Amino acid sequence: MDVLGVDACGKQGWVGIRLTDGAYAGSLVDPRLERLIERAAEVDAIAVDMPLGLVEKGWRAADLAARALLGVRRSSVFPVAPRMAWQEQDYRAAAGRCQELTGNRLSQQTWALRPKLLEARACWLADERIHEAHPEVSFYALADGVPLVYAKKTWRGQALRRSLLAEAGLVLPDELGEADRIPVDDVLDAAAAAWSAHRIALGTANRVPEVPELDAEGRLVEIRY
Repeated sequence: MDVLGVDACGKQGWVGIRLTDGAYAGSLVDPRLERLIERAAEVDAIAVDMPLGLVEKGWRAADLAARALLGVRRSSVFPVAPRMAWQEQDYRAAAGRCQELTGNRLSQQTWALRPKLLEARACWLADERIHEAHPEVSFYALADGVPLVYAKKTWRGQALRRSLLAEAGLVLPDELGEADRIPVDDVLDAAAAAWSAHRIALGTANRVPEVPELDAEGRLVEIRY
């Protein structure tokens, strides 16, 4: 069983960690998500760390439920604006549309994700193997339902995350190949997404919320882990 976990990694585009039967099987880096997925060939499931399903009004229940799980790490889950806000062409218009639909404005930090969010969403709508994941929710599950105290950019945080993955059978080697020059936190996030993708393929993955909302295109708005 082959699966792929993917994380956005700045100017490099996207980083993917591939697993075979739950064990590390290689890394991929590509400026375009569609091409990265094509290069991964016939994997059984793909988990991407990026909001995919969008609601028409209000904040997504998936984000609210994930924040409730994560405690001290709740700020790692940002509220995702409704679909119409992402269709605007500039930040000012998007922030205004978000306030109209949610009661709050969209932050500039969140708006900066727009190109990759729309890229990932287009792939998701075209490929039913693709699911939304969130690394901190995956690490929460890997730690038996305990939010991680240390942030992912800290020494202790990265050591803990790598250890949790190894305990689950996902041992990241010192030499990753294509991902050797990718920031450590992005690699760990992609690996956590791959762990969730393996659970999705096995049919053992959990989701938040328990009763997902529906995207305008009819797909579930949920985070899998």
